[in-house]
Amino acid sequence: AAEEVALLEPLKNKLPAEVFTAEFTNPTSATPQDRRKKLREAQNLLASAGWKADAQGSKRVLKNAKGEIFNLDFLLYSPAFERIALPYKEQLELIGFVVNIRTVDLSQYERRTEDFDYDVIVGSWGQSLSPGNEQREFFGSEFADKKGSQNSAGIKDAAVDAIISSLIAAKDRKSLVAACRALDRVLMWNHYVVPMWFVPGERLAYWKRVAHPEPLPGYALGYPAIWWFDEKAAAEIKKN
Repeated sequence: AAEEVALLEPLKNKLPAEVFTAEFTNPTSATPQDRRKKLREAQNLLASAGWKADAQGSKRVLKNAKGEIFNLDFLLYSPAFERIALPYKEQLELIGFVVNIRTVDLSQYERRTEDFDYDVIVGSWGQSLSPGNEQREFFGSEFADKKGSQNSAGIKDAAVDAIISSLIAAKDRKSLVAACRALDRVLMWNHYVVPMWFVPGERLAYWKRVAHPEPLPGYALGYPAIWWFDEKAAAEIKKN
């Protein structure tokens, strides 16, 4: 959109070229052949950055010119995330990463994440329909090294900072939406995160004697604020 381009154009020399040429889509592999192709592409990118797979016993391990091994630790606090991390671990090991998955108790996890003592974590940033100042703590340079901040990706990017400032200063809804979309585009094309999954709905079990308005809010269940006890439905349940 023109509003997005107007925000991004002055920052062009600080942004990935794809920001202006393509919509970001998460890579997918429909077939084993697709998967192998993407693994080869990843190997080529690593090699161009100085990391080449070297034989070590029965495995191939990524090493740089100094002979350092590319170790990668996933820090988790719940075994529930292991089923997400393990398939990723398997693919990374195919191209030479030495990957460890460490599941720790919540107190240790909080201490380590506050100190940014990790390589990879599973995380998210809860958003409202009117994003504002909190974007600085999520993605702003001033919070990248601030203990306990939510800038868990350690983002220090002048272009991101500038777009966040435009977002916060937006004078109307149209300007706010344009700034949010520009920020999203820049964050995704900088590959700070690996998008993992998306659930388009919420799962909820409830008694029929509890009712809610139709339609529900677009991005929330509204429970319990707008739900109520339905006396008529409760009476019907008792009859049965």
